[in-house]
Amino acid sequence: MSHDGVGRSAVLRSVTFLTAGALAVTALAACSSDEKKASTPAAGQDIAPAGRNLVSDGGTLRWAVDDVPGTLNAFQADADAATSRIAGAVLPSMFRLDVNGRPQVNSAYLESAKVVSTEPKQVVVYRLNQQAVWSDGREIGADDFAAQWRALSGKDHKYWTARNAGYDRIQKIERGANNLEVKVTFAKPYADWRSLFSPLYPKDVMGTPGSFNDGARGGLKVTSGPFGIQSVDRDHGTVTLSRNPRWWGRPAKLSEIDLVAVPRDQRAAALADGKLDMAEVDPEEADRITLAARDKGGTPRQGSSPGTEPSGSASPGTESSGSASPGTESSGSASPGTEPSGSASPGAAGPYNQQTLNGFVLRRSLEPAYAQLALNGGRGPLSDERVRRAVARSLDRTQLAGLVLKPLGLPAVPVGSHLALAGQDAYADGSGAIGNQDTKEAQKLLAEAGWVNGSVKAKAAGSEGDKNSGDAGRTRGAGSTAGTDRRGDSGEDDKPRHLVREPAQQGGPPPGAYAPKGTAAPAGAAAGVLAKNGKPLQLKFVLPSGPGSRSLQTVGDRIARMLDKIGIRTEITKVPDDAFFKDHVASGDYDLALYSWPATAFPATDDRPIYAKPVPAADGSLSVEQNYTRVGTDQVDQLFDQAIATLDEGEERDLVRKADAHIWAAAGSIPLYQRPQLTVTRADLANAGAFGFQTPVYEDMGFLKKGGKPSASPSPSH
Repeated sequence: MSHDGVGRSAVLRSVTFLTAGALAVTALAACSSDEKKASTPAAGQDIAPAGRNLVSDGGTLRWAVDDVPGTLNAFQADADAATSRIAGAVLPSMFRLDVNGRPQVNSAYLESAKVVSTEPKQVVVYRLNQQAVWSDGREIGADDFAAQWRALSGKDHKYWTARNAGYDRIQKIERGANNLEVKVTFAKPYADWRSLFSPLYPKDVMGTPGSFNDGARGGLKVTSGPFGIQSVDRDHGTVTLSRNPRWWGRPAKLSEIDLVAVPRDQRAAALADGKLDMAEVDPEEADRITLAARDKGGTPRQGSSPGTEPSGSASPGTESSGSASPGTESSGSASPGTEPSGSASPGAAGPYNQQTLNGFVLRRSLEPAYAQLALNGGRGPLSDERVRRAVARSLDRTQLAGLVLKPLGLPAVPVGSHLALAGQDAYADGSGAIGNQDTKEAQKLLAEAGWVNGSVKAKAAGSEGDKNSGDAGRTRGAGSTAGTDRRGDSGEDDKPRHLVREPAQQGGPPPGAYAPKGTAAPAGAAAGVLAKNGKPLQLKFVLPSGPGSRSLQTVGDRIARMLDKIGIRTEITKVPDDAFFKDHVASGDYDLALYSWPATAFPATDDRPIYAKPVPAADGSLSVEQNYTRVGTDQVDQLFDQAIATLDEGEERDLVRKADAHIWAAAGSIPLYQRPQLTVTRADLANAGAFGFQTPVYEDMGFLKKGGKPSASPSPSH
């Protein structure tokens, strides 16, 4: 859902709020109560499902992560995807997500959990599994729930918590008939109560600020899951999880899971060297793995995936050996630099092209996260909603999705919601609130905003400012041919009217931005760049430049071509990954940016900070929370407030869909496509791979017995 983002500061115009509400009316009627039919995921998971009787007992799974996590406390600000992965294996979760991204009771810990009363207060009663114990033998009980509530309620500022959502609505927690019955009373109704206590930490961690802030960073003395933490070795970049001897559920098939820190651009080499058994990879790495295998006369088998036929045949899996190698994994926050690319680079097999990759499988699904185009409404031309809507109307989202997903054999379906993905209860296509791609309508909106064809001061490409620019400063201005790809949106010979600025060129004005007056426009391009008060309509388009960002750059370039056709010039600025959010998106130093958000089963709680209307801070600036577009409306805030307070699940779903239609109408962000999820695994590894929405079932993962074969991956409708 990768990089975490933080940010402040924006200036929004009140006209945004008025027009966004008016424009959404038709779409709201279409996507609320009339749409009751549940959607299905656009692609099913690909995990080589196999019955436990076919899976061997024992073995070690070496699984790549981005880094050894800085904390094992999932409620701290620096928690990451590796933190969550460890928590999922070693701590209780009251609810787990199924293949459709819907929360389900986790029977290992709960016999039942339900709302038992709503008046005068909402009361939820949890009845715990009588066998559920911590690794020290103590029962999991009401005192653990109460300690976690007190730590996360936000009332004691000595606890350094990243968030308090939901816990701040609890009034009290009591024992019921016994310690295994937990009675939670809410001060205010809370629709997303199922999001709480997942994961649940022992009272030893949550009981005091000291144990919360520092005690759980480097280790967990007490756990409760199919696995426990054996060691955290930061020097060698590994976290070792071993079977929990006190686990009462289905015994874990694996003896150990080693989480091995390996950077994403080194994972293919680590797989080839026999140092990993499973690793999520970017498509360019998957391309290289395939090329390397072909160099040795073999091909890693493609895992099954909706809309595709598996290619090649499985190579016999063999037990791998060797020590782990350092590596990494993407987190669930907004992610700029790990987008997959859509095509192979010929000859880019990498340093491991002499290694055999037989016995590995490329498993494919769609990640529960989507890429979006963010439009900064806090400054410049995009502070006018009409300009933002014109940008949205210029985009062919189906074509953009196809750039990334079609080469991977995945369904190239644009995402239709900001708040849910296909398969989730709240999903409905709300894009009708903004409208389909329409060049004439986009140009009309720009004209209404005062942007018209007019004369702008021109500077010739190759003039004085270009003398020392070198290749990094090559421009793609109007009428310029230098450094351009001659294929347009449909392969035609049209050249985009945008320039690309590499990291070394961030400091000064872009050379050669404009062609000399009178230069003929290339075929198929816009008739002229729009201007207002003598200034051209030019937008700063920020993209990450690190490993794994090739597809973002491909998509960004295609977006620039589309904008060129309505008269908007773009300046593409490539920046290092570690500066992308901190120095640009969060600080508001961009007009356009591509990054991703993870999907959530609880949008009323989790997505509100992303779309909430910025509010004045004490120092006079605007507090934007995670709303990096600086675009928000009163209507959206009100709909989120209503959704989070209703206990009628159908009403909550309808309110979330209405909020999404308003978000579309405000045009602060444009969802593009669900991100691909590509995982390379050993061919004999079962119940693991590209999980899609589903929470991994750690106890069922393992290596197939000799002669054992996985069943076909389930279809997305099952």
